[in-house]
Formats: sequence, structure tokens, C-alpha cells
Amino acid sequence: MNKTNYAKLCEEELDKEGAREKTILLHSCCAPCSSYCLTFLHNKIKIKDYYYNPNILNKDEYEKRENELKRLIETLKEEYKEADIEFIGGNFESEKFLSEVKGLESEKEGGKRCEKCFRLRLKEAALKAKELNADYFGTTLTISPLKNAELINTIGFEIEKEIGVKYLPSDFKKHDGYKQSIELSKKYGLYRQNFCGCPYSMRDGKEE
Repeated sequence: MNKTNYAKLCEEELDKEGAREKTILLHSCCAPCSSYCLTFLHNKIKIKDYYYNPNILNKDEYEKRENELKRLIETLKEEYKEADIEFIGGNFESEKFLSEVKGLESEKEGGKRCEKCFRLRLKEAALKAKELNADYFGTTLTISPLKNAELINTIGFEIEKEIGVKYLPSDFKKHDGYKQSIELSKKYGLYRQNFCGCPYSMRDGKEE
């Protein structure tokens, strides 16, 4: 059974007439993962880059990643004059994450706890997209080789139906996206964390 090519679906959607004048509310997990996603999207669509990650429980870590993402966006806007990228900061809401994953603390990385986390962040992105009248919502999460792009996209399409905002499918790790994100992180001197964000991923030692 052939898997859905989400990278191709993304490209086909962005190739449609008028796409450059549309807007995506892009959920961003951190600057390193966002680096390739933003450079890929910057000349294809207007971007509202939404930092919302309640899975990060340490406020200092949360703000460090947030500030690094702000710095990256300003750097890209200076480098790519035609880019229309706006940073939008979400609220620090760690209690939402803890409530959502209660009882799943011992799950392995990539299991049911992560599914709950993906759904929480994607739904918040869709709600923010609706609030701001964005044409799409999407996420940088699919750039990680450690995250299940099939699951993330499935959740995205489910939330599209629930909230009523179109979801932009993606698999940003394709076409060496993840490799390029590492190179871009070095180029821009980005802080690159060695865990996804929640204390359980830190416990398991999983890189983003």
C-alpha cells in the first residue's frame, strides 16, 4: 500500500493560482525546525508564524526558544526582502499540556502522549488561524525524522473538518529538509535543543 505523499500535496496546493496572496498560520515548534520550513515557504505564501508549545514546562526554556524564533524571522525578513513573515506569540500554557497527557506520562516517545500533544498544538493553531482569517493552518512538526508525519497530517485534516480552516499538508523532512535545517541552524547560529520540549522527551533523550 502506497503512503500518501504529503510533500507533493503541499507543493501542489502552493502551486495553485493566487497562492502567493494567501496566508498560512504556521505552528512553529522552534527556530531550528522552522528555519527550513520558512525558507521553503517564504516566496510561496504569506506566513503568520505562531509559536505555541505548551509541552515546554520550563518558562526560561520556552522563552529562550521563542526569542530565538523571533531572531530567525527578523534575519530571514532582512535576507529575503520579498518575504511576508509575521511572528505571533502564543501563551505559556503548560497546564493544558499536563492535563491533556495525564495518565500517559510513562508512554514511550512517539506514542499516545505525543499524539495528544500534536492534536493540542494543531487545534490551537487552527483556532488562531480562524481568529486571524488565515487561509490555511499548518505545522513545522513534520520536519523531524523522529515524528510521524502520517499521524500529524491525519490529525491536521481531522481538525480542518472540526474547525473549518483548510489544513496545508506537509512532510518538510523530504527533499533533505531536515538536513537543510541543520545547515541553516549553523548558518544563523541558532540555539538547537536536544529534546522536543516536554520533560518526558528530555527523559528519553530524543532530539527534535
